[in-house]
Amino acid sequence: MRILGIDPGSRLTGYGIIETSMQGYKYIASGSIRIKADYFPDRLKQIFDGILEIVENYQPEQMAIEQVFMHKNADSALKLGQARGAAICAVQTKTMPVFEYAARQVKQAVVGKGAADKYQVQHMVKILLNVQGELSLDASDALGIAICHGNYQQTANMLSKQGLLR
Repeated sequence: MRILGIDPGSRLTGYGIIETSMQGYKYIASGSIRIKADYFPDRLKQIFDGILEIVENYQPEQMAIEQVFMHKNADSALKLGQARGAAICAVQTKTMPVFEYAARQVKQAVVGKGAADKYQVQHMVKILLNVQGELSLDASDALGIAICHGNYQQTANMLSKQGLLR
């Protein structure tokens, strides 16, 4: 299965694509959509168009995206939510299933502790996917989200085969 992971942002949206199989995870691609527009609706359009291009180029079957969390700035959380919406709408043009994960879930799945920092996630993503060279924090976060989803899907499939999940 090919999974597109998205780390949304209104200025920089990270993406990562992995393939899952019985042998584990395979790195396909990653990067960032760098938003150049100042007018916010134009930024959302750039996110939408960028995600749509990635979907057309790599043909993922599912998308995993980080949930919005409320920190200190409500305006930032609202903008992040809108960036997520643009990314979700882009994949919905292909009727792709979308799965959402909290940042703590992703960190737990990749690093083994929910309070891990971005550099720990980046390090583990590089090890898990055997990525050589540079990997931006946004791309590694997106790949971590894809890995998290892959873990959840494998567990769900295993439980389903054992009749424990319907």
